[in-house]
Amino acid sequence: CKSLSVSYWNPYWRLPADVCGVNCLLESSLRERSVSAVKERSDERSHLAVVACGSRLEETLTMLKSALILSKKPLHFYIFAEDDLHDSFRNALDSWPRTVQTKFNFTIYPITFPKENAKEWKKLFKPCASQRLFLPLILKEVDSLLYVDTDILFLQPVEDIWALLSQFNSSHLAAMAPEHEEPRIGWYNRFARHPYYGKTGINSGVMLMNMTRLRDKYFKNDMTTVALKWEEILMPLLQKYKLNITWGDQDLLNIIFHHNPESIYVFPCQWNYRPDHCIYGSNCQQAEQEGVFILHGNRGVYHDDKQPAFRAVYEAIQKV
Repeated sequence: CKSLSVSYWNPYWRLPADVCGVNCLLESSLRERSVSAVKERSDERSHLAVVACGSRLEETLTMLKSALILSKKPLHFYIFAEDDLHDSFRNALDSWPRTVQTKFNFTIYPITFPKENAKEWKKLFKPCASQRLFLPLILKEVDSLLYVDTDILFLQPVEDIWALLSQFNSSHLAAMAPEHEEPRIGWYNRFARHPYYGKTGINSGVMLMNMTRLRDKYFKNDMTTVALKWEEILMPLLQKYKLNITWGDQDLLNIIFHHNPESIYVFPCQWNYRPDHCIYGSNCQQAEQEGVFILHGNRGVYHDDKQPAFRAVYEAIQKV
């Protein structure tokens, strides 16, 4: 069988006639653990996606571990990673205790972007970060998905945030937390050179999506009077704002939902609790009242001494 990369942009059904696509697919990074390992009905399963590049292997595994520790319902992990990380992910997950493995299955995907613009997307903000923008186009069979950054830790069952999908109204297609609670220390309202959602913007480190709605919607925009579908709006948006954005794909999401505010469901900061919520004094009221549900250790705080509490939680879960 000739070697040929299989991905959304180069799917197996488009392989040349002289390539044995079935074998290549089975040997590719799209190999999936048997669904029979999870006995519960598929409609009870939460679908969790992450994108990992560079040195993020251990951090990602710790995140996945945190998801499994507390969740009572089955999980499916969609892991998008650089090719040289695939075996490490597979070996690590397959080495976990059998009692744990029955709680989840996983699929490992290559990092893929549209060929004509791949280099531009890859270098946007952090390596591979913009892959999340293309998840609705790659995972077409998935109705709803929870995307998280690698530096996320679940302190509540995944099904609890998954249940927020039931609170969507007919217009909502994605849910995120505000970038800041306190405008006086907000980034977007003080420094952004592009449109952003609401008063302080949204943070995309934890992003819950109804991807069926997202794929179907025509988005209002400031580039044309014609509303555009998801796959049509991304590249024109990058071309227009690439010199004005700082946080890459998160900025593009802010621009999109600035023009389509009815489509976003904003959940409280306790579902995406970051150092910014305590570095200048406590400014996440919901976390003070009910606790932190999801910890987001951005700025590398799991690996330095700037936020000892964040690091302590990370190391405790890592050692489980």
